[in-house]
Amino acid sequence: MLKIEGLSKTYDNGVHALNNVTLDIPKGMFGLLGPNGAGKSSLMRTISTLQDADAGTITFDGIDVFSNPQELRQRLGYLPQDFGVYPRISAYDLLDHMAILKGIDNKGERKEAVDGLLAHTNLYQHKSKAVSGFSGGMRQRFGIAQALLGDPDLLVVDEPTAGLDPEERNRFHNLLVSLGQEKVIILSTHIVDDVSELCPNMAVLASGQILLEGNPIELTNKLNGQIWRKTVSQQEALEIEQNFTVISKRLFAGQTIIHVIADSAPEGFETTPANLEDVYFSTLNSHRSAA
Repeated sequence: MLKIEGLSKTYDNGVHALNNVTLDIPKGMFGLLGPNGAGKSSLMRTISTLQDADAGTITFDGIDVFSNPQELRQRLGYLPQDFGVYPRISAYDLLDHMAILKGIDNKGERKEAVDGLLAHTNLYQHKSKAVSGFSGGMRQRFGIAQALLGDPDLLVVDEPTAGLDPEERNRFHNLLVSLGQEKVIILSTHIVDDVSELCPNMAVLASGQILLEGNPIELTNKLNGQIWRKTVSQQEALEIEQNFTVISKRLFAGQTIIHVIADSAPEGFETTPANLEDVYFSTLNSHRSAA
Protein backbone atom coordinates (compact mmCIF):
# COMPACT_ATOMS: atom_id res chain seq x y z
CA MET A 1 0.00 0.00 0.00
CA LEU A 2 1.05 3.59 -0.73
CA LYS A 3 0.31 5.97 2.13
CA ILE A 4 0.40 9.74 1.68
CA GLU A 5 -0.09 11.99 4.71
CA GLY A 6 -0.32 15.77 4.92
CA LEU A 7 1.60 16.41 1.69
CA SER A 8 2.09 20.07 0.77
CA LYS A 9 4.17 21.77 -1.91
CA THR A 10 4.60 25.43 -2.86
CA TYR A 11 6.84 26.36 -5.79
CA ASP A 12 9.26 29.30 -5.81
CA ASN A 13 6.81 31.33 -7.93
CA GLY A 14 4.23 31.12 -5.14
CA VAL A 15 1.97 28.47 -6.71
CA HIS A 16 0.45 26.21 -4.02
CA ALA A 17 0.54 22.95 -5.98
CA LEU A 18 -0.40 20.59 -3.12
CA ASN A 19 -2.29 21.42 0.05
CA ASN A 20 -2.35 18.81 2.84
CA VAL A 21 -2.97 15.83 0.53
CA THR A 22 -3.73 12.58 2.39
CA LEU A 23 -4.48 9.30 0.57
CA ASP A 24 -4.28 5.55 1.16
CA ILE A 25 -3.80 3.78 -2.18
CA PRO A 26 -4.20 -0.04 -2.21
CA LYS A 27 -3.02 -2.55 -4.80
CA GLY A 28 -4.77 -2.38 -8.18
CA MET A 29 -5.77 0.56 -10.36
CA PHE A 30 -6.29 3.88 -8.59
CA GLY A 31 -7.62 6.85 -10.56
CA LEU A 32 -6.54 10.39 -9.70
CA LEU A 33 -9.00 12.64 -11.50
CA GLY A 34 -8.69 16.40 -11.80
CA PRO A 35 -8.66 19.32 -14.24
CA ASN A 36 -5.49 20.69 -15.80
CA GLY A 37 -3.55 22.61 -13.17
CA ALA A 38 -5.10 20.69 -10.27
CA GLY A 39 -1.74 19.48 -8.95
CA LYS A 40 -1.86 15.95 -10.36
CA SER A 41 1.56 16.07 -12.02
CA SER A 42 3.06 17.70 -8.91
CA LEU A 43 1.75 14.80 -6.83
CA MET A 44 3.00 12.21 -9.35
CA ARG A 45 6.46 13.81 -9.46
CA THR A 46 6.62 13.88 -5.67
CA ILE A 47 5.60 10.23 -5.35
CA SER A 48 8.19 9.36 -8.01
CA THR A 49 10.99 11.09 -6.01
CA LEU A 50 11.57 13.75 -8.67
CA GLN A 51 10.89 16.57 -6.23
CA ASP A 52 10.63 17.05 -2.48
CA ALA A 53 7.60 18.24 -0.55
CA ASP A 54 7.49 21.12 1.93
CA ALA A 55 5.57 19.01 4.45
CA GLY A 56 4.09 15.55 4.84
CA THR A 57 5.21 11.95 4.37
CA ILE A 58 4.96 9.21 1.75
CA THR A 59 5.51 5.54 2.62
CA PHE A 60 5.33 2.50 0.36
CA ASP A 61 5.40 -0.96 1.92
CA GLY A 62 7.32 0.44 4.88
CA ILE A 63 9.73 2.53 2.76
CA ASP A 64 9.99 6.18 3.76
CA VAL A 65 10.09 7.69 0.29
CA PHE A 66 11.79 10.96 1.30
CA SER A 67 14.40 9.31 3.51
CA ASN A 68 15.13 6.41 1.14
CA PRO A 69 14.34 7.56 -2.41
CA GLN A 70 16.74 5.10 -4.03
CA GLU A 71 15.02 2.15 -2.35
CA LEU A 72 11.68 3.32 -3.74
CA ARG A 73 13.14 3.88 -7.23
CA GLN A 74 14.17 0.22 -7.39
CA ARG A 75 10.49 -0.71 -7.10
CA LEU A 76 9.05 2.14 -9.18
CA GLY A 77 7.90 2.43 -12.78
CA TYR A 78 7.03 5.94 -14.04
CA LEU A 79 5.45 7.16 -17.26
CA PRO A 80 5.49 10.99 -17.20
CA GLN A 81 3.06 13.17 -19.12
CA ASP A 82 5.79 13.96 -21.67
CA PHE A 83 8.97 12.02 -22.22
CA GLY A 84 11.71 12.57 -24.77
CA VAL A 85 13.54 9.96 -26.83
CA TYR A 86 16.81 9.85 -28.76
CA PRO A 87 15.94 10.68 -32.38
CA ARG A 88 17.62 7.84 -34.30
CA ILE A 89 17.66 4.92 -31.86
CA SER A 90 15.47 1.88 -32.41
CA ALA A 91 12.84 0.79 -29.90
CA TYR A 92 14.89 -2.31 -29.02
CA ASP A 93 18.17 -0.44 -28.49
CA LEU A 94 16.52 2.32 -26.46
CA LEU A 95 14.71 -0.12 -24.19
CA ASP A 96 17.92 -2.14 -23.83
CA HIS A 97 19.76 1.04 -22.82
CA MET A 98 17.07 1.87 -20.26
CA ALA A 99 17.28 -1.69 -18.90
CA ILE A 100 21.01 -1.18 -18.28
CA LEU A 101 20.24 2.06 -16.43
CA LYS A 102 17.63 0.16 -14.43
CA GLY A 103 20.36 -2.23 -13.25
CA ILE A 104 19.65 -5.30 -15.43
CA ASP A 105 23.32 -6.13 -16.10
CA ASN A 106 23.06 -9.71 -17.35
CA LYS A 107 22.83 -9.61 -21.16
CA GLY A 108 20.64 -12.71 -21.42
CA GLU A 109 18.21 -11.49 -18.75
CA ARG A 110 18.12 -8.09 -20.39
CA LYS A 111 17.30 -9.52 -23.83
CA GLU A 112 14.53 -11.65 -22.35
CA ALA A 113 13.07 -8.65 -20.51
CA VAL A 114 13.27 -6.31 -23.51
CA ASP A 115 11.80 -8.85 -25.96
CA GLY A 116 9.04 -9.73 -23.49
CA LEU A 117 8.02 -6.14 -22.84
CA LEU A 118 8.01 -5.23 -26.53
CA ALA A 119 5.78 -8.25 -27.18
CA HIS A 120 3.53 -7.43 -24.22
CA THR A 121 3.02 -3.87 -25.49
CA ASN A 122 2.43 -5.09 -29.08
CA LEU A 123 5.59 -3.36 -30.35
CA TYR A 124 7.81 -6.36 -31.09
CA GLN A 125 7.20 -6.12 -34.83
CA HIS A 126 8.35 -2.48 -34.67
CA LYS A 127 11.46 -3.08 -32.55
CA SER A 128 13.88 -1.98 -35.29
CA LYS A 129 12.09 1.33 -35.89
CA ALA A 130 13.09 4.60 -34.21
CA VAL A 131 10.76 5.52 -31.33
CA SER A 132 10.87 9.13 -32.51
CA GLY A 133 8.86 8.02 -35.57
CA PHE A 134 6.18 6.21 -33.56
CA SER A 135 2.58 7.40 -33.43
CA GLY A 136 1.32 8.88 -30.16
CA GLY A 137 -0.27 5.61 -29.10
CA MET A 138 2.79 3.54 -29.97
CA ARG A 139 4.99 5.95 -28.04
CA GLN A 140 2.73 5.67 -24.98
CA ARG A 141 2.91 1.87 -25.18
CA PHE A 142 6.68 2.15 -25.36
CA GLY A 143 6.49 4.40 -22.32
CA ILE A 144 4.68 1.66 -20.42
CA ALA A 145 7.31 -0.88 -21.58
CA GLN A 146 10.13 1.23 -20.11
CA ALA A 147 8.12 1.83 -16.94
CA LEU A 148 7.71 -1.94 -16.48
CA LEU A 149 11.43 -2.70 -16.66
CA GLY A 150 12.45 -4.54 -13.51
CA ASP A 151 8.86 -5.58 -12.76
CA PRO A 152 8.06 -2.64 -10.43
CA ASP A 153 5.60 -2.90 -7.55
CA LEU A 154 4.50 0.74 -7.92
CA LEU A 155 3.53 2.08 -11.34
CA VAL A 156 2.71 5.76 -11.89
CA VAL A 157 1.23 6.89 -15.23
CA ASP A 158 0.53 10.60 -15.78
CA GLU A 159 -2.10 11.60 -18.39
CA PRO A 160 -1.36 8.51 -20.52
CA THR A 161 -4.29 8.72 -22.97
CA ALA A 162 -4.36 12.48 -23.66
CA GLY A 163 -4.26 12.96 -27.42
CA LEU A 164 -4.75 9.29 -28.33
CA ASP A 165 -7.35 8.27 -30.90
CA PRO A 166 -10.15 5.94 -29.66
CA GLU A 167 -8.51 2.77 -31.02
CA GLU A 168 -5.14 3.48 -29.38
CA ARG A 169 -6.88 4.52 -26.19
CA ASN A 170 -8.65 1.14 -26.04
CA ARG A 171 -5.35 -0.66 -26.68
CA PHE A 172 -3.74 1.28 -23.86
CA HIS A 173 -6.62 0.50 -21.50
CA ASN A 174 -6.35 -3.22 -22.26
CA LEU A 175 -2.62 -3.03 -21.61
CA LEU A 176 -3.12 -1.44 -18.20
CA VAL A 177 -5.77 -4.00 -17.26
CA SER A 178 -3.43 -6.83 -18.23
CA LEU A 179 -0.95 -5.72 -15.57
CA GLY A 180 -3.21 -7.30 -12.95
CA GLN A 181 -3.97 -6.46 -9.34
CA GLU A 182 -0.60 -7.21 -7.74
CA LYS A 183 0.86 -3.76 -8.33
CA VAL A 184 -0.15 -0.35 -7.05
CA ILE A 185 -1.00 1.47 -10.30
CA ILE A 186 -1.82 5.18 -10.15
CA LEU A 187 -3.57 6.60 -13.21
CA SER A 188 -3.50 10.41 -13.19
CA THR A 189 -5.88 11.92 -15.74
CA HIS A 190 -8.45 14.60 -16.52
CA ILE A 191 -10.43 12.13 -18.68
CA VAL A 192 -13.39 10.80 -16.68
CA ASP A 193 -13.92 7.74 -18.88
CA ASP A 194 -10.38 6.50 -18.16
CA VAL A 195 -11.19 6.27 -14.46
CA SER A 196 -14.75 5.03 -15.02
CA GLU A 197 -13.59 2.12 -17.17
CA LEU A 198 -10.45 1.07 -15.28
CA CYS A 199 -10.39 2.01 -11.61
CA PRO A 200 -12.14 0.42 -8.61
CA ASN A 201 -10.82 3.25 -6.42
CA MET A 202 -10.39 6.93 -7.18
CA ALA A 203 -9.97 10.46 -5.82
CA VAL A 204 -10.76 13.91 -7.20
CA LEU A 205 -7.99 16.52 -6.88
CA ALA A 206 -8.48 20.23 -7.51
CA SER A 207 -6.55 23.32 -6.35
CA GLY A 208 -4.04 20.94 -4.78
CA GLN A 209 -6.66 19.41 -2.46
CA ILE A 210 -8.41 16.04 -2.32
CA LEU A 211 -12.11 16.86 -2.70
CA LEU A 212 -13.55 13.34 -2.88
CA GLU A 213 -12.42 9.72 -2.79
CA GLY A 214 -14.01 6.30 -2.93
CA ASN A 215 -15.35 3.62 -5.26
CA PRO A 216 -16.71 5.08 -8.54
CA ILE A 217 -19.87 2.93 -8.45
CA GLU A 218 -20.68 3.86 -4.85
CA LEU A 219 -20.01 7.55 -5.49
CA THR A 220 -22.22 7.47 -8.56
CA ASN A 221 -25.06 5.69 -6.76
CA LYS A 222 -25.18 8.49 -4.17
CA LEU A 223 -26.28 10.90 -6.91
CA ASN A 224 -29.06 8.75 -8.34
CA GLY A 225 -32.37 10.59 -8.19
CA GLN A 226 -30.64 13.99 -8.13
CA ILE A 227 -29.53 14.33 -11.77
CA TRP A 228 -31.95 15.79 -14.33
CA ARG A 229 -31.50 16.24 -18.07
CA LYS A 230 -32.98 18.41 -20.78
CA THR A 231 -32.21 19.13 -24.43
CA VAL A 232 -32.23 22.90 -24.88
CA SER A 233 -31.24 25.76 -27.15
CA GLN A 234 -28.21 27.89 -26.39
CA GLN A 235 -30.45 30.69 -25.12
CA GLU A 236 -32.40 28.33 -22.85
CA ALA A 237 -29.13 27.00 -21.48
CA LEU A 238 -28.10 30.52 -20.40
CA GLU A 239 -31.42 31.03 -18.60
CA ILE A 240 -31.20 27.64 -16.86
CA GLU A 241 -27.65 28.39 -15.66
CA GLN A 242 -28.98 31.46 -13.83
CA ASN A 243 -31.70 29.50 -12.00
CA PHE A 244 -30.33 26.00 -11.36
CA THR A 245 -27.10 24.25 -10.41
CA VAL A 246 -25.82 23.15 -13.81
CA ILE A 247 -23.11 20.50 -13.56
CA SER A 248 -22.53 19.77 -17.24
CA LYS A 249 -23.45 21.04 -20.68
CA ARG A 250 -22.52 19.16 -23.80
CA LEU A 251 -23.32 19.00 -27.48
CA PHE A 252 -24.69 15.82 -29.05
CA ALA A 253 -25.65 15.72 -32.75
CA GLY A 254 -25.71 19.52 -32.76
CA GLN A 255 -28.04 19.79 -29.74
CA THR A 256 -27.20 21.04 -26.26
CA ILE A 257 -27.86 18.55 -23.46
CA ILE A 258 -27.77 20.03 -20.00
CA HIS A 259 -27.52 18.23 -16.64
CA VAL A 260 -28.59 19.88 -13.38
CA ILE A 261 -28.48 18.59 -9.82
CA ALA A 262 -31.57 19.07 -7.68
CA ASP A 263 -33.62 17.15 -5.11
CA SER A 264 -36.71 17.24 -7.34
CA ALA A 265 -37.30 17.58 -11.07
CA PRO A 266 -37.16 21.12 -12.47
CA GLU A 267 -39.99 21.84 -14.90
CA GLY A 268 -39.42 20.24 -18.29
CA PHE A 269 -36.49 18.07 -17.14
CA GLU A 270 -36.40 14.29 -17.14
CA THR A 271 -34.56 12.00 -14.76
CA THR A 272 -31.35 10.38 -15.95
CA PRO A 273 -29.04 7.84 -14.28
CA ALA A 274 -26.04 9.45 -12.65
CA ASN A 275 -22.59 8.67 -14.05
CA LEU A 276 -19.05 9.38 -12.94
CA GLU A 277 -18.94 12.54 -15.02
CA ASP A 278 -21.85 13.88 -12.96
CA VAL A 279 -19.95 13.01 -9.77
CA TYR A 280 -16.82 14.74 -11.05
CA PHE A 281 -18.48 17.92 -12.32
CA SER A 282 -20.77 18.28 -9.28
CA THR A 283 -17.72 17.95 -7.01
CA LEU A 284 -15.79 20.62 -8.93
CA ASN A 285 -18.87 22.85 -9.00
CA SER A 286 -19.30 22.63 -5.21
CA HIS A 287 -15.59 23.38 -4.72
CA ARG A 288 -15.71 26.46 -6.96
CA SER A 289 -18.89 27.73 -5.30
CA ALA A 290 -17.28 27.43 -1.87
CA ALA A 291 -14.06 29.17 -2.94
